[in-house]
Amino acid sequence: MKITVRKSVLLLFVVSLSALHAATCRAENKRQLKKPTIAVELPEKYNTPDGMTVGPDGDIYLSIPNFGNDKYPAKILKISKDDKITEFCDVPAHPETKKACPLGIDFASDGNLYIADAQGLAGFKEHKSRLLRVVIKNGKAVKIEPVVTGFIIANAVSANGDCVYVTETELDGKPDPMPSGVYRFKLSELQGDKPIKLKPGGKDKHLIAKLYTKNKDWRVGANGLGFDSKGNMFACNFGDAAVNKITLDKKGKVKSNEVFVQGKGMLCTDGLKICPKTDDIYIADFLGNAVHRVCAKTGKVTTLARNDDTDGAGGLLDKPSEVCLRGGKLYIANIDLPLAGNTHDKPHTISVIVLGESKKP
Repeated sequence: MKITVRKSVLLLFVVSLSALHAATCRAENKRQLKKPTIAVELPEKYNTPDGMTVGPDGDIYLSIPNFGNDKYPAKILKISKDDKITEFCDVPAHPETKKACPLGIDFASDGNLYIADAQGLAGFKEHKSRLLRVVIKNGKAVKIEPVVTGFIIANAVSANGDCVYVTETELDGKPDPMPSGVYRFKLSELQGDKPIKLKPGGKDKHLIAKLYTKNKDWRVGANGLGFDSKGNMFACNFGDAAVNKITLDKKGKVKSNEVFVQGKGMLCTDGLKICPKTDDIYIADFLGNAVHRVCAKTGKVTTLARNDDTDGAGGLLDKPSEVCLRGGKLYIANIDLPLAGNTHDKPHTISVIVLGESKKP
């Protein structure tokens, strides 16, 4: 997630955002929101949790970019079914920047794990971001290699069929509205010994869809990404608090690209996951310190949990950036970045909400 804010209006915007947030919290407290608890409390060496996906073994795989304290190397962790953590692999630093910034992750049909390495979040916006492939054999990471280079801010990763899709949070930061987009790569064309090098400026053939962010204060574009059971793609537009529905034909070409839901209590749309049984969309709202469920049929937004700015103690939300569904529970990664009036602090947590509905996964 990349943040570019006009300094001249930042203070006023944060004050206004805080007032709106407080009023929303008061209204929601009159209803019954779900109370998050701590699924995992992470030590300092895993200080910034973000991307999550459920692996073939049923464990949750979690990216740790360690933006909060980068003296610790970036990692991919595993969260077992009983919520215990183990290290899966290190994420290799970029040979030029000496940093690794893993955000979105997903398993593809080839059995390998794909990672968005968002170098732009470490200040390296000169097309240094990458798509990495973790080659897995017998459940172990045996090799990690770049398969696509040239992103500005590679963000979410979602695999579907024989392809891997990646959101690019910024294609060009100058235009207004700001363009961002979604790239698609066939697994068959990804080669570790010869990575795809993207053409800049949205001119690469792998770019299949664009989003445009109108919000001048939070110029943050395409973010979370996922597919429903019918093959429709949904992409978050962070700054505009929107989710686009992108339909594809049998050849994978885009038939339509329209806003499916916007606002309705959401202050932004960061990470998302789609329930494979109901197609409902679960969204992490970083700015709103909340998580929401969007009805697949009506677009109705239901806020599941929201709280004021906290340090995350007891499982309260602390700038959530990603969600993950497993076993009737919604896991929430609290990235806790020092933005929008927030302070990065302990504890470092993965929160969890029991959905309490048998039809949910």
